[in-house]
Amino acid sequence: MADDLKGKRVAILATDGVEQIELTAPREAIEQAGATTDLVAPHGGTIQGMNHRDKGDQLKVDVEISKARPEDYDALALPGGVVNGDHLRMDERSVEFVKRIGSQGTPIGVICHGGWILIEAGLVRGKTLTSYPSLKTDMRNAGATWVDEEVHVDHGLVSSRRPDDLQAFCPKLVEEIAEGRHEQKRAA
Repeated sequence: MADDLKGKRVAILATDGVEQIELTAPREAIEQAGATTDLVAPHGGTIQGMNHRDKGDQLKVDVEISKARPEDYDALALPGGVVNGDHLRMDERSVEFVKRIGSQGTPIGVICHGGWILIEAGLVRGKTLTSYPSLKTDMRNAGATWVDEEVHVDHGLVSSRRPDDLQAFCPKLVEEIAEGRHEQKRAA
């Protein structure tokens, strides 16, 4: 397990208001499997993590979105948090980054409200995935089949509903990253 992802590089896209555990738990699992991770954000410096409604830690940004190149990454993780998801879907550079990652067939892990940016990037049509339950209608309106499951995988797209699902989400995400790009997942 420690070398499953050796040589791989994973972007974790987030901004202020990110649900901290949904960023830190997958990051730890990915790094323990041997990959390098970059926290990519719309701005440099740090972003504010949240523990539900309470402020968490300031998390150091590794790469500003304006300098991030999708082709440099073997996978993408999209943590949740209502404010995080809402702000990212309104940031054109972040949406374009996610769209380009998706067009490459790159594995993507998304949890909770992180699904909003996938909708904005046009990557859920024809896919089956889960999310925080309040996104169910948004997902369906964007052409996805929404399921209420702890973790769901659809051609390299790994999705979960909430922090309680991280125990199932993290190993599935590592497994999909190890498998690599998915041709059938590429955007049309």
